[in-house]
Parts: sequence; structure tokens; C-alpha cells
Amino acid sequence: MEVHVNGIPDYLEAWIVTQRWYAGKGRAPRFEDIGGFELEDVSDGSHGQVSIRVHLILDHAANPVLYQVPLTERRTPLPGGESGLVATLVDESGSTHIYDGPFDPAYATALLRLILDEREVQDPRTSGRLAARGHRYPYGDGLGVVSSRVLGGEQSNTSIVYETVLRGDGPGSPVICKLFRALHDGDNPDVVLTEALGTAGSTVAPRVIGHLTGQWRDSGKPHGLATGHLAFAEEFLPGVQDAWRVALRAADVGEDFTAPSRALGETTAEMHRTLATALPSRATTPADIVQIVSNMRERFEMAAAQVPSLAVYREALREVYVRAASSPWPPLQRIHGDFHLGQVLAVPGRGWVVLDFEGEPLRPMTERSLPDIPLRDVAGMLRSFDYVAGSIALSQPGRSVTEWALACRRAFLDGYIERSGRDVRAHRAVLDAFEIDKALYEAVYEARNRPAWLSIPRDAITRLIERATQS
Repeated sequence: MEVHVNGIPDYLEAWIVTQRWYAGKGRAPRFEDIGGFELEDVSDGSHGQVSIRVHLILDHAANPVLYQVPLTERRTPLPGGESGLVATLVDESGSTHIYDGPFDPAYATALLRLILDEREVQDPRTSGRLAARGHRYPYGDGLGVVSSRVLGGEQSNTSIVYETVLRGDGPGSPVICKLFRALHDGDNPDVVLTEALGTAGSTVAPRVIGHLTGQWRDSGKPHGLATGHLAFAEEFLPGVQDAWRVALRAADVGEDFTAPSRALGETTAEMHRTLATALPSRATTPADIVQIVSNMRERFEMAAAQVPSLAVYREALREVYVRAASSPWPPLQRIHGDFHLGQVLAVPGRGWVVLDFEGEPLRPMTERSLPDIPLRDVAGMLRSFDYVAGSIALSQPGRSVTEWALACRRAFLDGYIERSGRDVRAHRAVLDAFEIDKALYEAVYEARNRPAWLSIPRDAITRLIERATQS
């Protein structure tokens, strides 16, 4: 086994660059192991037999990114663990099987216990400096781990789903723990916003179990240390569908979806109202408006550079942005930031439940943690209804559910206005600008990944410009 001077073995470097959460694809990595911590194997099936270490690996290529890479080592293969196998090393003493931590019950159990027991662990390479600390919320009291599995399909994080038991052998509620793969100095919005909603008594987000914070060396920070969230555990809601699937099925069979859309508008308003109360908010200043509109102009130019067919909108969008800048704006507050039908679950007996408050993945974490305009979330959901209609038109040529989508959009706004007491239609010019901004992002995504879908955001931009410039 070859090991680079930065402490990263060849097998690990080769494995990292193939993972979905690795953001440096297409570039030569420059990895450095900057620290981490060890966990005790406390799982029933392998107690004390598995070595567990969490590595913090910095990629210096282009924009530096810090990755969290938990690994386990076993002398005998983990039954059913093939999907998590990183490497098998053979030496004179035998074989060592190395696994991606979330796929190994030993690590999964140790991680949740670290949170539930509110323990601290230290980095053995830094003379006992604090490396991680667990924090439990009341909903996590008395929980024990029965089993774990990795939830598939995620891009930037890895989520572990646990079956739990209450102390005393009663059944516990399922838990999902999101392991943040790319780490950032400062609080993660998903943790902050979900915890703020729960502390305020709101049920629009899953109940919080707890979180894990970490500390690592960073020469660019005061005292040479950075602190951020490593993992976040919350209530798991099994056997439910997200709003995208529910809405798509309704549109496909021609089912009226205005009542659920109105309820979703009410849930969105409740989310915004609670966040505005629980976390700092302030009036939007002229300088804020200038900056936000300037950012929209810049994003258009970047989008047009990547999708040249968008350049035809340049002149018309100048008028759209001028109208938005001269219109009334609502206050700034914390928002979801990446709001669409796929971020909402339909939970029987509870209604709509909102997930994933990390914000727009392409925006820097520092920006995602700042107060923003709630119309950004409203625009995101309006775009999502439009995507339902567009996806059906593409999959069923000649069929149109445009009127279905328009009815859902109107119902969503009606529900939002009623619950919030704020007439977002009075901010129509601003809302249109945000929706166009979102559609431009979609156009770049589709051009890169699904060119056949580019017509969905393009048609929306055309329609929105026509309405915005004729009103």
C-alpha cells in the first residue's frame, strides 16, 4: 500500500474521487488529512472488534473543500457490506477490510450514541483538543439503536436511517441522521432552521433528535480553528411520498389538486412566519435591493454564457429588473432557500412536512445563512408546479396540463396570502424576477444534464417576461 506524504493512502484517494458527494470531479485532487477522531465500537454485534476513525480530508484543488470520511476496519468481512467496501488490504498478518462508515452498523451506532449520550471526543493527534461534541434534544431521550441502513439517492450528504427502541424495550420512532460530507465553518442552516422551528413548537418540519458539532484546524480562522456541524439527527417519516410524486400522479390522472396546493401555501406561510419570529429578520433596505437585483443580472449573464440561446432575453430582462427594483419588497428573514415539491412530504394525519433546510447547494454556506427574501421560496414552489406540467408534456407528447398547473399556482398563493396576511401579489414584479432567476438556474442545469428538458424553463422565462413587461 502506497501512502502519499499528505497521509492519504492510494486506495482512499481512488475511492473518494468516485463518490457522489465528491465535488472536485474533473480536477486532479490534492488531498491532505488534517485530523479527525476515533469512536468506540459499541454495537451489539461486534462490540469492541471494529476500529472506527473519522478522517477530515482537505482537498486543496481549486476551491478548497473539507470532507468528512468515516472509515471502519474489520478483520473479517462485514456480512452484506459489499456496497460500502472501500478496500481490502492483505499483509503478513491477514486481511483488513475497510468500509465507508455509514454502511457499517458499528460506526452508525457509535455516531448516534455520540449524539444521544451528549459525549465529547478528542483528536488524538492534537494533544487532546476537542474534536466533536454531541447534543441531544428531548425527542431523543431514551432511544436505543436496533438497526441501521443507508438511504440511497443523495448527492452531497449521506443519511443513515435507524430503527430504534425506547429504554424499557418499547418501540421507538425511526430516526434519520444526515452525515454532512462537505464541512463548513459555522452553523449548517439545516440544523439551525429545523431546530428553530421545533423549539418554537411548529410541526412543519420533522422533530429534532440532536446534532454533532466538530472542530478542526484552519489557518485562516482566529486561533487557527474552525467549528461546524458534522451530523444532524431528526425524526424519520417512513412510508410517505414527497409532494412532487403526489402532484405528478394527480396531474397525470387529471385529479384536482387545488386543495392540497392551498394547504401547501398555508404550510409555507407558517414556516416563514415562525422563522421570522424565531430568528433575526429586518427591513429590506435600498442597498439590499440593489445588491439582490445586481446578483440577478450577474446570474443571467453567467447563464447566457453557458446557454447562448438565453441571450435573446437580455433586453427584456433589463426592464424586468428595473421594475422589480422600483417595487415594494417584503422584509428580509431566514428562509428555506431551495424550496420545491421534492422538499415536502405528504404525511397522513399531519399534512405537509418540510425537509432539507440547507439552502441552494451552489450558493456559499455563508450566503445561505443570511436573511433572505421569502419570495425566493414562493417562486421556487411556483416553478415546481410548472415542472409538473412540463414533465408530463415531455413524457406524453400532445398532452397539456398547463391549466392544472396554473390552478395549483393560484391556490398555493391563495393559501400563502391567507395564512401569512401578506398579499404577495402586491409584490408581483419582485416575485416574477425571483421566478425568472430560478428558471435561469434551471436552464443551465437542463442544458448540462437533460437538454430535452430545456424547453420547460425557457417557456417559463418567455411567459414571465411577457406578463412582467405588459402589466
